[in-house]
Amino acid sequence: MAGNKRATVYFDPEIHRALRLKSAATDRPISELVNDAVRAALAEDAADLAAVEDRASEPDLSFEELVRDLRTRGKL
Repeated sequence: MAGNKRATVYFDPEIHRALRLKSAATDRPISELVNDAVRAALAEDAADLAAVEDRASEPDLSFEELVRDLRTRGKL
């Protein structure tokens, strides 16, 4: 636990109960479960940001142009 930081987090009672049950069932501390969940959420955010960056050079397309294109290609 050296180097770990402590924080106070308030959970909805049902979420806290689910965490306690999962902690007991998996023999893992709640803090480890929460760290894993936060890490996964941050990784998803990073992937989303990378996707946006990868597509930054694509031309902008208005909604009207998109609908027109879909109709032209028989998708609508």
